[in-house]
This record gives sequence, structure tokens and C-alpha cells, in this order.
Amino acid sequence: MGIEFNLEGKIALVTGASSGLGNRFAKVLAKAGAQVVLASRRVERLKELRAEIEAGGGAAHVVALDVTDYASIKSAIAHAETEAGPIDILVNNSGVSTTQRLIDVTPEDYAFVMDTNQRGAFFVAQETAKRMIARAKGDPGKQHRIINIASVAGLRVLPQIGIYCVSKAAVVHMTKSMAVEWGRYGINVNAICPGYIKTEINESHFDSEQGQQLINMLPRKRLGEPEDLDGLLLLLAADESRFMNGAIITADDGMAAY
Repeated sequence: MGIEFNLEGKIALVTGASSGLGNRFAKVLAKAGAQVVLASRRVERLKELRAEIEAGGGAAHVVALDVTDYASIKSAIAHAETEAGPIDILVNNSGVSTTQRLIDVTPEDYAFVMDTNQRGAFFVAQETAKRMIARAKGDPGKQHRIINIASVAGLRVLPQIGIYCVSKAAVVHMTKSMAVEWGRYGINVNAICPGYIKTEINESHFDSEQGQQLINMLPRKRLGEPEDLDGLLLLLAADESRFMNGAIITADDGMAAY
């Protein structure tokens, strides 16, 4: 018996939707029937994605969001719910990185990574959850989903990206804390930990000699494709994942096992 995830009637907010995995996540959720709110700083890129989703028969809205700015977070989520309606699904995806040894990290480097990957992710989830909790008090049977995008780098240390590893390890524990505290309100909070996924953002690096050396060190000497995360994303977004809360799920082709 096959299972087809149906997100008709659901409203999903995807942060970092202007490129990379966020772009893919938005398309997948829209194809499954969700009304998608696209959020990032690069609004023109979001408008292009909205047009693509609408051309395929989906529904999408655009909101400007800078996750490093608390006022922007509050404004964007309020705007999202005004435009589309109450958020059922949050895909907390915004992320950045630097490549350097820990001894070379400056306070500016540290703030750049942590303010987006951990602080920003926390307050986006918090502001969304406040609204979800308020609704749950009036409708105890209502289900909500928060999907934090962590990384295999939050589970094992990878060279040259130490601060990124620290930030994503914080997202892993943040996910568990949110699951414990918010689960009573029908909010399931889970995290996806992708391995190395090839997107337009990093493909030039992986085509370089250094990138090829990294690929040859991977368990099966290959990169993932964005679509390799589709099934996991849909499961965590759908009602069928009602018994999954606080799960930290790797999709890394075996990296975390080594």
C-alpha cells in the first residue's frame, strides 16, 4: 500500500527560500498541496520562485525576512499570517557558514554564523510557536510542525567549518528542547541533518580539485541531490508524523556512522 502525503489546506513558511535547499523545500511542499510562504532577504529571487510555483499550479506568497534582526522576524511572521493565514508548518532553513581554522575565527565571523544558524533559527521558531500555542489552546486537536534544518556537522566535527559545526550542534539540542516544551500543544519539532548536498550555491566548489578530494573522502564517494530530502521533508510536514517529536534524522549517505 503506497502512502502519498497530502498537504492540502496547510500553510507552510520556509525561511532561506531564495536559493539552495530552501528553494527545493518550497517547491516540494507546494507540489504536495501546501500554500507556501517564501521568506528571505533576497525578495526578487523569492518573486521568481513564486512565479515558478504558481506556473505549476501551486500557491505561494513572498515576505522579506532577515533572521538576524528580531524586529524583522516578528514583522515577517505577522505578514505571513496576514497574507496566507495561520502557519501550520515551519521549515526553519536559513543558514550560513565560513571556512577557516578555529584559531582564525574573529568575533565578526562568529556572530555571522551564530546569529543566523542558531539565534535566528531560535527566534523564528519561538515567534511561530507563540502563535501555534495560542491556537492550540482553542483547538487542542490541532497539529503543527516545526522542521529545523540542522546538519551532519551538528553530529560530528568536520574540518575547516568548526563554528558551523558548533551552530548546528546547538540547533540539534534546540530541537529537542522545543519538542519537550511545545509537544503538549500539538507542535511536533524535529530536525533534518543533511550531509553534503550539491546545490547551485556550492557546485563550483565541488567541481574544484579541493571539492573532488572531499567527495572522495565520503562513505560512497558521492554527493546528495536536493531531491534526496523530499521524502523526509514531506513525512515530517504531514499528519502521518504525529508520533515523531524531537527526532534528529540524518540524511547523509552514512557520514554520521563513520
